[in-house]
Amino acid sequence: MLTQEFCSFLEYHLSNCFKNANDESIRSFWCDGIALPSDEGDYSLKKINDKREIVLTAYLGPDGQQPYTLLMKFGNKALSRYANGLDLKECIPASEANDWYFVDKINKQIVIQLN
Repeated sequence: MLTQEFCSFLEYHLSNCFKNANDESIRSFWCDGIALPSDEGDYSLKKINDKREIVLTAYLGPDGQQPYTLLMKFGNKALSRYANGLDLKECIPASEANDWYFVDKINKQIVIQLN
């Protein structure tokens, strides 16, 4: 499920990931929050199942305050867990992995891929 608890977990997890990033320019980044859309229809089961992704807002950067568009893509495991109302935390790859997220500093966007 997409809850504020999940967003808080992802926030801390991303901050840990940035410390180990292959891209040296984001090693000083941290995440100071992830906001769910205000309209719950934006993350309805049907909408996520159809698009396999959702757009959120993440606050990133050296000060953690710059708004970035966060595109969260759902893999098969995440879709299944979301459809069944289960926690998505176990769908987030390990913080040592660098291949599940991409930060575009110019366009202020981060893309993450859940398992």
